[in-house]
Amino acid sequence: MRKIYIYFLIFFPFIIQAQTGGTNAFSFLNTSTNARQTALGGKIFTLVDDVDQPKWNPASINLDIDRKLSVNYTGYLADISIGSVSYAHRFSRYSKTIHSNITYLNYGTLIAADADGTETGTFNASDIALSVGYAYQIPNTDIHVGANFKFIYSTIASFSSTGIAGDLGIMYYTPHKPYIFSLVLRNIGTQLSSFNGTSEKLPFEIALGASYMLENVPIRGYLTIDNLQKWNVSVPNPSNSTSDLDGNTTEENISFLNNAFRHVIIGAELFPKRAINLRVGYNFRRGSELQLQNVRTFGGISFGFGLRMNKIKINYAYSKFHFASDVSTFGISIDLNKERSLDNKTKY
Repeated sequence: MRKIYIYFLIFFPFIIQAQTGGTNAFSFLNTSTNARQTALGGKIFTLVDDVDQPKWNPASINLDIDRKLSVNYTGYLADISIGSVSYAHRFSRYSKTIHSNITYLNYGTLIAADADGTETGTFNASDIALSVGYAYQIPNTDIHVGANFKFIYSTIASFSSTGIAGDLGIMYYTPHKPYIFSLVLRNIGTQLSSFNGTSEKLPFEIALGASYMLENVPIRGYLTIDNLQKWNVSVPNPSNSTSDLDGNTTEENISFLNNAFRHVIIGAELFPKRAINLRVGYNFRRGSELQLQNVRTFGGISFGFGLRMNKIKINYAYSKFHFASDVSTFGISIDLNKERSLDNKTKY
């Protein structure tokens, strides 16, 4: 008898992370794997000194991340594990810096069942994406543009799917000014092969990012406006539905302002250039979709820290999804360039 695989277990982590679960292939591409970025709310596009950032914004590839290596790991919900490795390298003094990244997601062992619900064994599922990126500064300007190319591979039991995608980023940045602005188009691509012959769209996204360093206080603030390609990203929360005496249920009515805020992510970093950094972020969409009626769950909140010891930096992030669930992300970054000066300014 034909087996029915429990796909909802696969798409579940993306639903709770405020993604539209099950409507796109390779949804893991929009899952944050970097501890620093996760602590700041999950999506940040204006970090210029982080070797993990070009995965999200290729325009941030620069000389300052040359020969830096970063490894991140997340023990996610339902025994799911997520990890990534990033590395940047400039092959000669006349070339630009090239960035590479590997992101994987392992869903662990899942249960297989037949049409009657009888368990017939177990199966595994996983995703992996390989990316290469390059950036270029437009002459005589402070505008930087970049692009990533990604190859994607996913497996569910004996089924598999492949795809290719690209990211385009543009960023306004100069070390002499306290603000940075960025526009990113992510996951522009297609499936090369599908799981069952039915092609699915990739999780395409347009996002704006901005950050500002306060003049007299060592705090940098971050703002992200995501999913600009789709205005209505709201999903009624079943916990906020109401029922009358006749048993009729009315779904949550999401206002214009409520939906607008679901595009917003904010974060702040204290002592961003010091050996010890403190970070906090809030994802409005995740907080709205995971709230419970009359119960404060603190969903959407994240915080963490960074600790630099010579050429090694340790990062940690704690993300709150629900009062009964939370996620920790660990990262370590190593500067392999022995000649890099401690006060070296970022150059493109």
